[in-house]
Amino acid sequence: MNGGGSEEAAEAVPAAPVPLDWKFAQVFGERTAGEEVQEVDIISAIEFDRTGDHLATGDRGGRVVLFERTDKRDHGGSRRDLERMDFPIIRHPEFRYKTEFQSHEPEFDYLKSLEIEEKINKIRWCQAANGALFLLSTNDKTIKFWKVHEKKVKKICDMNVEPAKAAGNGPVVGPSIPTSSKPYTANGGCLDKPLGLSNDFSFPLGGVPSLHLPVLTSSEISLVPRCRRIYAHAHDYHINSISNNSDGETFISADDLRINLWNLEISNQSFNIVDVKPANMEDLTEVITSAAFHPTHCNILAYSSSRGSIRLADMRQSALCDSHSKLFEEQVVPGSRSFFTEIIASISDIKFAKDGRYILSRDYMTLKLWDINMDSGPVSTFQVHENLRPKLCDLYENDSIFDKFECCLSGDGLRVATGSYSNLFRVFGCSEGSTEATTLEASKNPMRKQLQTPSRPSRSLGTLSQGFRRGADTSGVDSNGNAFDFTMKLLHLAWHPTENSLACAASNSLYMYYA
Repeated sequence: MNGGGSEEAAEAVPAAPVPLDWKFAQVFGERTAGEEVQEVDIISAIEFDRTGDHLATGDRGGRVVLFERTDKRDHGGSRRDLERMDFPIIRHPEFRYKTEFQSHEPEFDYLKSLEIEEKINKIRWCQAANGALFLLSTNDKTIKFWKVHEKKVKKICDMNVEPAKAAGNGPVVGPSIPTSSKPYTANGGCLDKPLGLSNDFSFPLGGVPSLHLPVLTSSEISLVPRCRRIYAHAHDYHINSISNNSDGETFISADDLRINLWNLEISNQSFNIVDVKPANMEDLTEVITSAAFHPTHCNILAYSSSRGSIRLADMRQSALCDSHSKLFEEQVVPGSRSFFTEIIASISDIKFAKDGRYILSRDYMTLKLWDINMDSGPVSTFQVHENLRPKLCDLYENDSIFDKFECCLSGDGLRVATGSYSNLFRVFGCSEGSTEATTLEASKNPMRKQLQTPSRPSRSLGTLSQGFRRGADTSGVDSNGNAFDFTMKLLHLAWHPTENSLACAASNSLYMYYA
């Protein structure tokens, strides 16, 4: 009896999901060996839309590039008919280039003598409507609302005369119609005989019944990007985040000290809902690093700080949300504080899970998963850069310690991912009992780093770039014994909202993987 009970208890415990086997899918803008990357081509933002059928990237040159999914086919018919048909099985999402446009241009603030670069900091998709795509893009100071729609190029055909025989909009010249030097109007009328028919005109052989109206046809379709609204002059400091509200009407923008609430339809007015600027700037102890709306509750937002804390604010409590409703932070172990403690604790990115129950945060060393119903501490902590702790002094010297890595969650909430150096990224399982911790490289062979043995470290460009930035050593060693290259950093990545597919930005290249 006891043995049977223990077996039943064992069966009741859900098994941990099997680690995913990641495979290379596509690459856009792949760099050839020895090719020098232009600064303006480096990708600085990446985002899937809500359906996962479109992907947008922004670069340091102020451009936004759109990709669309091509492996989804609308075959139509009933399910039974579709089952009888033999369609090829597409194993992973496939995307193709759709269009691109110049979102921002370099500007100069003459009042502050400040140059505003065109680099795209964030991109957020809005609700599509009438076949058109809508998205928000921002640089350091200005947010723009874009509409991308298809426009049919119209052409007149099936006219009564052949275009080769028509002289502009003037009289038709043909073998049966003699030419004349008489003046004509723009539509072909004769100035000498404004009324009635000219002697220079003759009906076709079929007479009046053979005349017909020209036909207006659409020969091709072009994509037209149009800036609908510009939201400017609302931030004194650099914008680090924008986030859409679930109500589909409003969004927030955040800089170091303030968070503003906007209506998509109103570009000349915003409401300041969070202000952490002290009366005396010498009393400033932390700044806002990231902000995001709750995915389903339009009144709740979260924002992180440079001291490693996350605050949950409820806009129903007051117009100014300086007093948070919940505070999430992890206490520093007594005696472990050092010069770098506050620097590495700064949160660079936060993301809500799809159901809004959890918040994922990324600081320099770790990924942390927080339950919004439990503010005593994170429910999971994933070590990303723990092996770099002995090199914090070197990382501070070459400014790498200030790199801002993004993070993302899978649509089912079972896994999280973030980037690292040497164009590596990490995928962790966050479900109960999961030990999944995969390291992959942004290349056509993502598992290459795992196949190498620590006894045979690979050669890296990091060994060639020693002395980069104030003479600091930019080489390191990862958990597999491979040399780190701190000049090749994978800062931006996004997880497909419904499938196990990742898009990663490595310099000017966009890599896509599936599992």
